[in-house]
Amino acid sequence: MDFAHRIAQELNLRAAEVANVLEMLAEGATVPFIARYRKEATGGMDEVKILLIRDRFKQLMEIEDRRATILKTINEQGKLTPELKAKIEKAQTLPELEDIYLPYKPKRKTKASIAKEKGLEPLAITIYNQKKGDIRQWAKAYINPQKGVNSEEEAIEGASDIIAENISEHEITRAKLRRLFVNKGNFVSKVVKNKEDEGEKYSIYFNNTELAKKASSHRILAMFRGEDEGFLRLKIEPDEITALEMLDDIHLHGESEATDVVADAIEDAYKRLLQPQMETEIRQMAKERADEEAIRVFAGNVRQLLLAAPLGQKVVMAIDPGFRTGCKVVVLNKYGSLLDNATIYPHPPHIEVHKANDTLKDLAKKYKVEAIAIGNGTAGRETEYFVQHVDFEQKPIIVMVNENGASVYSASALAREEFPDYDITVRGAVSIGRRLMDPLAELIKIDPKSIGVGQYQHDVNQKKLAQSLAETVDSCVNAVGVEVNTASGELLSHVSGIGAALAKNVVAYRNQNGGFKSKAELKKVPRFGEKAFEQAAGFIRINDARNPLDRSAVHPESYAIVEKMAKSLNCNIEDLVNDENLRKQININEFVTEKAGIPTLKDIMKELSKPGRDPREEFNLFEFDHNISQITDLQEGMVLQGVVVNIAAFGCFVDIGVHQDGLLHVSQMGKKYVHDPSKVFKLNQKIKVKVLEVDVRRKRISLGLEEE
Repeated sequence: MDFAHRIAQELNLRAAEVANVLEMLAEGATVPFIARYRKEATGGMDEVKILLIRDRFKQLMEIEDRRATILKTINEQGKLTPELKAKIEKAQTLPELEDIYLPYKPKRKTKASIAKEKGLEPLAITIYNQKKGDIRQWAKAYINPQKGVNSEEEAIEGASDIIAENISEHEITRAKLRRLFVNKGNFVSKVVKNKEDEGEKYSIYFNNTELAKKASSHRILAMFRGEDEGFLRLKIEPDEITALEMLDDIHLHGESEATDVVADAIEDAYKRLLQPQMETEIRQMAKERADEEAIRVFAGNVRQLLLAAPLGQKVVMAIDPGFRTGCKVVVLNKYGSLLDNATIYPHPPHIEVHKANDTLKDLAKKYKVEAIAIGNGTAGRETEYFVQHVDFEQKPIIVMVNENGASVYSASALAREEFPDYDITVRGAVSIGRRLMDPLAELIKIDPKSIGVGQYQHDVNQKKLAQSLAETVDSCVNAVGVEVNTASGELLSHVSGIGAALAKNVVAYRNQNGGFKSKAELKKVPRFGEKAFEQAAGFIRINDARNPLDRSAVHPESYAIVEKMAKSLNCNIEDLVNDENLRKQININEFVTEKAGIPTLKDIMKELSKPGRDPREEFNLFEFDHNISQITDLQEGMVLQGVVVNIAAFGCFVDIGVHQDGLLHVSQMGKKYVHDPSKVFKLNQKIKVKVLEVDVRRKRISLGLEEE
């Protein structure tokens, strides 16, 4: 089968370019590499399109594998006719294939199979034909006590079981009923008796009916979770009368005594067989759709968090706040290495304010601290208030940092390996400080599920979630690029073509040889072969390399082109980088080669203008209202500055500095209704919000967008 042509039609792409993508993936190329360095072959596809091609190809291969299994199984039964084989080969989807296969699928004993063993199948066929006649007279011929048929009624009952099963396995019936369930099926949820109080958080679903195909992802996952926790009873089905009328139209004809028996068999087939089977299918489809959307939103949030603006290489003091156990303080050099640590107790029950003040002053002066990062958890706002009033000789910038997942890192094997002589609290403070300096480099050390930007992440398909998040992390790392001489092994492992094992080899070589002087030197690393070099080199940076191209995203395979450009202007590469007027003299059309077309040449020129430029936004300082630190300080109508910390399908969660995020619901996002908050807001975006409602007992804050 020509998968490339089919995928191209489905995704509205060119078949040749889809074929190129599939070929490169089969050869081991990574998605970031294909998107960045093979634009001529793909027509400039981004990573999203390449992933769609890869995933659709995988689905089609699964269908082909299932088709082969079905053909083999039916053939072994001796029932594979040319007509049946053609029908199986023509089927386009898994449900189609399974419907065709159902009558031939090995089954455990059923009512119908037992009736067939009693010899009642001919009677079932006669009744299903619905000709006029005396059914009891027909049935009398099948009475056989030795086979367990003792009366006309038992014979008719067994024949009805056979008819019901035949109807449930009827290909056209299943296809039409499936469409009805998909288009008209409703989620019907009701509260489990006597669970009203305990399951109060699901109260909006206690007596709820909504069209399944229009139900939002978060509502579907919430209903399934409520069912799993024992608070809701959930069904998915269309109107039963409509479903039965559809089956009647397919299977009833004529008016006879046999027609009445078939009508009863239809109802039995629907209630006992078809409805449960279709409900299971639609549940799975709804769950997969909800999972896909939830994973998309989660991955989008993770991407935004990883690509948040870095403060950069500064000397940073980081504080992990606490009341009883004190605030853990660390000082990091501009590379994130630990210089010093201390514990201060400025809050109750200790209240050692003067001593804490002197400690911070001394550390700031000794190490020339340029910025202070304060974790936003327990005692975060109180610590920020205290630090703001420390009389530093030269006041550093003070930043609240989201500390979600810092405790996960601090307890990890990676943290223990990095800081074997320090306890969890010190490691946590280090993580907070490094997040301010470079969110990407620090957050990739933590399971993305632990950084607090998802909804229902524990309810979705964990394998698909893990794959999506891993791909998101890889994409972010490669989008930014990695300085090979300072990057951690964890960060290097996400570079295209490297992986965990090769990253260890890179770090070991770096430690033994005092760092890399050029990208070409990577080939000296054990097991760093030509394929790995091809995939990785473009995403590696060597900031102090002699060749300016080694500091950039220009791939080594294109170095000769840049050298040719420089030669044509009688200058060197460094001159090209430093002199915009020289670059303006280059006509890229003169440098097109068989491998490097206009897209690649445009990328090269862009990179020469700012070699190795970090694509992330510049860091901007943000401060909360210093008069607000607890939820009890809030009043309806207040207008406050906030930071978007999580984005869901139904709205955004906004940190307004009171230890409890407020919800900006989609209905409160302005005059126009917002269908997808992720297209309007970004994580870490600073916005102005109005407090609409405060529920202190339930710790709920409702917010509205205050338009500028």
